[in-house]
Amino acid sequence: MSEDGLVRCPWGDSTPDYRAYHDTEWGRPVHGDVALFERITLEAFQSGLSWLTILRKRAAFRAAFIDFDASAVARFDESDVERLMADAAIVRNRRKIEATITNARAVLGLHSAGETLDGLMWSFAPARKGRPSAMNEVPASTPESLALSKALKAKGFVFVGPTTMYAAMQACGLVDDHLADCHAAVVER
Repeated sequence: MSEDGLVRCPWGDSTPDYRAYHDTEWGRPVHGDVALFERITLEAFQSGLSWLTILRKRAAFRAAFIDFDASAVARFDESDVERLMADAAIVRNRRKIEATITNARAVLGLHSAGETLDGLMWSFAPARKGRPSAMNEVPASTPESLALSKALKAKGFVFVGPTTMYAAMQACGLVDDHLADCHAAVVER
């Protein structure tokens, strides 16, 4: 139990940034292609790093990628990649920057085909199961995150492996892995 009297998932009580994210965002349903494109991008940038690093740079990522407007990001070229590689406010990883541009183009490809990222991602939301009682019961990936990863790759997305997609599913509320005794556990979706 925290000093504020609330029980949280252990990671959600480790820093004020995590506490705010845990209590107001993580595990809550996220809809809309812009919001989901942002979450996929941030999860890809997080790969190999602490989520706290990404969370603290989130405003800079939003500025760098024009509030995750896929149409604008899809028009980025090599000069934009170089500009972003020089931007110390974000994670400067060429492959991840290029992946974001590729994924923006893939979002537009979905739209051209009459689909949405929202519809595609949410089609892989698993049926609700019982809540985990401990963090060691929370998987790193699931059959659904593997299937989502494969579906996104087939649509041209990159940096969307099954572990990254499970993290995105958790972050976007497709699954709610708040522990059973956590105050933020969502009762109904």
